[in-house]
This record gives sequence, C-alpha cells and structure tokens, in this order.
Amino acid sequence: MTDDLPTLTAEITDRAARVRDEIAEAAVRAGRDPGDVTLVAVTKTRPIETVRAALAAGLRDLGENRVSELVEKSDAVPGEGQGGDVRWHLIGSLQRNKARDAAARADLFHALDSVRLADALDKKAADAGRVLDVLVQVNVSGEDAKHGVAPEATAALLAHAASLPHVRAVGLMGMAAIAESDAELERVVRPAFRRLRALFDANAGLSVLSMGMSGDFPVAVEEGATHVRVGTALFGPR
Repeated sequence: MTDDLPTLTAEITDRAARVRDEIAEAAVRAGRDPGDVTLVAVTKTRPIETVRAALAAGLRDLGENRVSELVEKSDAVPGEGQGGDVRWHLIGSLQRNKARDAAARADLFHALDSVRLADALDKKAADAGRVLDVLVQVNVSGEDAKHGVAPEATAALLAHAASLPHVRAVGLMGMAAIAESDAELERVVRPAFRRLRALFDANAGLSVLSMGMSGDFPVAVEEGATHVRVGTALFGPR
C-alpha cells in the first residue's frame, strides 16, 4: 500500500466496500440484518497514517493487539472513552501488568480469559474512573496455542465478571483454527463458530459475539457474529 494519504484512503475505501458487501451477502444468507454486524478494522502493526486513512474511509471501530500500540495510536486518535469519536478494541491477550493502560484506553476488551485478569482490570478501571466493557475469550478450537477459557468454564468467568463493579462482561470472543480450503471452512471453522454461538445463546444478557477474521468472516456472520475483526482484507498483507 502507498503512503500517500489520499491514495491510501481510496484503496481502503474500496477494500472496505468489498468486505461490507461480503458481510451483507452472508447476513442475507442467514436471514440477518447486515446492520447488526460491526466491522472492526484491525490496525495492528500498521502506522498511524493507515489509521488516519481508515478513518477517512469511514471506519470507526479500530482493533489493536498490543497495549503499547493502543496507547500510541489512541494518543493520536482518541477513542470514545477519551472523548473521541472512534471505538478502540483491544483484541489481543493481555498480561496483568498491562491492565492499567488497557483499562484506561480500550473501549472494548475482547480477550478476558481469567479471574485474575478480571480482578486486575476491575481495579485499574476503578482507578481510571470508568467501567470497562469486556468479552470473555473462549478457546472453541481446542488448540493449545490459542488463549481463552475452556467452553465449560465460560459461565463461571462471566459470573465472576458480573460481580465486579468496574468491569462489564457484554459478550464472548473466539477464534477458529486457520482454514486452508473451503472444505476446512466447513469442516473445522463453522463447527467452532457454532459452538461459540451456542455458548452465547446459553448465557442470557450478552450482546456481543466477536468471531471471524479476514479468512473466515463470512462464515462467522452466517453463524451469528455481531463483530468481525478484519485486517488483511482491508489493509493488505503485512
């Protein structure tokens, strides 16, 4: 991608239109309203110029994996919690010693995976004078390399988060295994998303189901995702 801002904006605008078309087509196939799906533009490792071009292209939900990048970019482009008009999603796993910046900067944290992390975020959100919206991350793929609680532990972590005054658990997040073919999308990815959707439906009061990335977001939308996290399809290879 070029570093020229108008050209970069035009490229992202075109890519975003194609992604939104795919989201709409998948939603229609599933009998859903495309407007119920939020596109989170994952800007991890991208320079601030790409963030500015994404905003110029009309993207308002932005995702970061690392707290250090979230701090740097939200300094330049404040999120809703800082009085801005964009929504910053922290989508990567988090160490407890980074909880302060996460609690102060994220508008939605996607990767709550332990009671101890919930407690740390609650304390730091209290220090920041806010309530932090979080998603419980569930390891629905069963891969050792994936973060997240086991599916059977989901309800307990949601209940613990509900007991904390400065953390608000609003949904679930999960990732399927990487699919190398359309056949694997059906055999591996779709069942994982269906498991997460079943957990979402089984726990009353949740509103956000975050699943699906560049390689599988149409399947995620078909299976009920309210938020899809897309980077490469919007910004090209890293």
